[in-house]
Amino acid sequence: MKQLKLDLSLVETFLQLDEIPSFSEKVLATHHYMLEGATSKNQLLGWHNYPMKDHRGLLSAINELATEVKLQANLCVVIGVGGSFLGARAVQEALTPYFGVHENGVEVVYAGQNMSGPYLKQLLRFMDTREVYVNVISKSGTTMEPALAFRVMEEYMIARYGEEAKQRVIVTTDAVKGALRETAEKKGYRTFSIEETIGGRYSALTAVGLFPLAVAGMDISALLDGARQAALELTSPQLHDNDAYRYAVIRHILHKKGFDVELLASYEPGLASFHEWWKQLFGESEGKEQKGIFPSSVVFSTDLHAIGQYIQEGRRIIFETLIHFNELECDLPVPYLSEDTDQLNYIAGRTFNEINRLSKEGTALAHHEGGVPIIQMELARLDEYHIGYLIYFFMKACAMSAYLLEVDPFDQPGVDAYKQKMLDLLKAPVVTHGGK
Repeated sequence: MKQLKLDLSLVETFLQLDEIPSFSEKVLATHHYMLEGATSKNQLLGWHNYPMKDHRGLLSAINELATEVKLQANLCVVIGVGGSFLGARAVQEALTPYFGVHENGVEVVYAGQNMSGPYLKQLLRFMDTREVYVNVISKSGTTMEPALAFRVMEEYMIARYGEEAKQRVIVTTDAVKGALRETAEKKGYRTFSIEETIGGRYSALTAVGLFPLAVAGMDISALLDGARQAALELTSPQLHDNDAYRYAVIRHILHKKGFDVELLASYEPGLASFHEWWKQLFGESEGKEQKGIFPSSVVFSTDLHAIGQYIQEGRRIIFETLIHFNELECDLPVPYLSEDTDQLNYIAGRTFNEINRLSKEGTALAHHEGGVPIIQMELARLDEYHIGYLIYFFMKACAMSAYLLEVDPFDQPGVDAYKQKMLDLLKAPVVTHGGK
């Protein structure tokens, strides 16, 4: 039985009967291109076969160091930006209690994803009250946001811990080159390597994501098991038998029909950061050459009371991809009130997740009737295994989507452009105004 159920019943009315099959040959050719590229050192397709490899050595090393962190500290600061932190934070927040930390881990917080002085200053004060490890993640070591944050954090760790700091700073970077690799070797920091053939936004299942998640208490073996199952289930080159490719083709067809905005929707607030990971994955992979679907997201039912009106009756440029997990680790039944003052006793005894399921079905039907195509995805349980499955599913679908648009899924020239403009301004001479 497939781990992800793809329900297209609320999108088929927007498609012609032969539209999906018409992409079969292009999907087949692209599938074989990706398969060949996955074995090349010159392409960023290393993620494609990554879950199928033997990672016992890596998992053992990660878990051993994570155990040390848990014994010696109660806080780990992860420094990274973009794909260097979004994947880990997505899984962590989806599976960590809303209030407190995971029973098997320590608190993990993030830095280097912004350039806010107040954020860093307040984080340093927060660190003063805890025992700390730092994990800095950057392939080059020169990306401005994490590099600046690491400058601050490294200075703090050395001032506070002295020689012991080199045991408390963990570096995840390129295996052989780059400024951060040089720093690690010079100062004796322990390291994990970033795969040469895996780009940042496709790195959540590598040491980039696995080490912070192990520290946070996640079962990283189960995460990779789920991804491995996805890789096995999504090996078929046939469009009718590969749900990741079907999802990619459907969103491509909808895009051609003028549905230029995709809303990733779910009903659990803890998935908000997963939405952010998904937005970077698709936004950076597809948004090139004035092409691509704009990826956005909503968390229901909160956002039904915010932009639900627009979704229902605004411009018909939106389609939804709706995710639901049948089981949650911690759920709650609605109590019965003898007075029934709120007139809700008719749902007493039902769990909140069950109510959310019915809300999902009702909302999807309403949006569909309002002219919004709905792609529905259903997984059995919100846990490491199924999150790992979903991560791989979206990565494979995203690569296919970009190739259908005839853009490179793995570069980011627009990001490089803003970086260069920012550097030009920072290096320019300071101009003063006014009198002497």
